[in-house]
Amino acid sequence: MFAETEMSAVLAALATTAPGPTLDCYGGFMEILSKGPDFWVLRGIVPPGSVVPAHSHDDAEDFLILSGSQQVLVADGDTMVWRDANAGDYIRVPGNAVHAHRNVTDRPAVDLVITTPRLGRFFEEVGRPVTPDLQPPTAEEVAQFVAKSAEYGYQLASVEQNAAYGIELPVFSG
Repeated sequence: MFAETEMSAVLAALATTAPGPTLDCYGGFMEILSKGPDFWVLRGIVPPGSVVPAHSHDDAEDFLILSGSQQVLVADGDTMVWRDANAGDYIRVPGNAVHAHRNVTDRPAVDLVITTPRLGRFFEEVGRPVTPDLQPPTAEEVAQFVAKSAEYGYQLASVEQNAAYGIELPVFSG
């Protein structure tokens, strides 16, 4: 078993490994670290103050929190609750489970994400390359994200459902 200092060194190395391109995936960023026929390894970054709204999909996801902390919306029986997740914590989200992420701290939360090639390809298709002049998504870009989500069979929670979980979604016009 790793000693705590060895584990910290492993987590720090994973948190800073050179990635593929950084993609803005509408609430968080994804960096593709490895693609395989059975699973993909990604690094997810939830910036301070941001939220990944409630959603579900057939694909399971595993998260190892590498640095920072965030809250993850998960089912607790018939109730949805926010759970704190800190560096070193592991979260398994089974397929079809409603979940969300939010960062209420002033530091980025960085996750190692293991998921299916299908979900990895989804991130590649919907992600906007992060550039120094990246602007908030336009209404057209959000509509394309919603359409691609539907194409993949992913379920996005409504504005009302998100509000019930304490998530306020931006209003897009134009």
